[in-house]
Amino acid sequence: MSSEKKSLLLKPNRPVGIVGYGAYVPQYRLPASEIARIWSGSEEGGTPIQEKSVPGLDEDTITMAIEAARNALARSGVDARQLRAVWVGSESHPYAVKPSSTIVAEAIGTSPNIQAADMEFACKAGTEAMVASMALVGSGMGNYALAIGADTAQGKPGDALEYTAAAGAAAFVLGPAEEALAEIISTYSFVTDTPDFWRRAYQHYPEHGQRFTGEPAYFKHVTTAAKTLMEESGTSAADYKYAVFHQPNAKFPQRVAKQLGFTPDQIKTGLLAPVIGNTYAAASPLGLTAVLDKAQPGDRILMVSYGSGAGSDALDLRVTERIGERKKLAPTTAVYIARRVEIDYATYARYRGKIVMK
Repeated sequence: MSSEKKSLLLKPNRPVGIVGYGAYVPQYRLPASEIARIWSGSEEGGTPIQEKSVPGLDEDTITMAIEAARNALARSGVDARQLRAVWVGSESHPYAVKPSSTIVAEAIGTSPNIQAADMEFACKAGTEAMVASMALVGSGMGNYALAIGADTAQGKPGDALEYTAAAGAAAFVLGPAEEALAEIISTYSFVTDTPDFWRRAYQHYPEHGQRFTGEPAYFKHVTTAAKTLMEESGTSAADYKYAVFHQPNAKFPQRVAKQLGFTPDQIKTGLLAPVIGNTYAAASPLGLTAVLDKAQPGDRILMVSYGSGAGSDALDLRVTERIGERKKLAPTTAVYIARRVEIDYATYARYRGKIVMK
């Protein structure tokens, strides 16, 4: 038996990268002050975000995933029929028994010769789909795979989660690195059984484990994943132009960035939580789309997701010269964020089905 130390990093047999990417954010916005007005009787005082995105009556995880996927395909230049897998990561799939991925595959014109699956791992379901797509392409089983993170998250009325539980989607076409606008150099995953957040079958709203949500959950997993990837890669925070961390609120990613040695300038482009909330499986992937909209060839990006239950995926990416020609082929993430329509709590309650009449 060899005593040689094996790397903890996950690397494909052939180089893989992001060939195309796309985002989608619903236009409706609920100000955090409006939630505070309803449940605390005052709009004053601190709130975890400014406002959050809210899906309309005709929007769900599937419709948002389709929009993001179409944008990703437009940027990639890849015919949908060339995809060999469509994987949709979410914790709010519309059906308990019926996959979201088959509907997405049908809508974008890639079925029936496709491998399709739904993935769940709370907020890291989107990066989970990316790592699986990286493995499929990297093994040579297929040239292209589509990974999507999408959610229409719910928070119990009056609960702290209601301030941040939002909606959005991000999609990535992964393919050979020689065609990529950003090569994925390596990835690392760190998971434990930490009960910080869960929802049992038939429960409408999730529960959170209070004291478990910070130090033993989010911070332990995100910092361990990031530190391990950088140690194994021989890099430090200074080697990256941008960093994107999972953003359940505005404070957590800023605090973890500081702990890891990243500056506010390195994370501000991908920090979307203040203006659209926590988009769960789409949170760090959406942050990555915003970064790619601004990135230049040679820029290095660190992205670290977090999913309750608990685990983090860390991805190390390097932007290629193809980024310039692909950016303009689909709407930017900033465009979706800017087209906002403010709503009040009553409209939000109707759109999200919080008033149930039996």
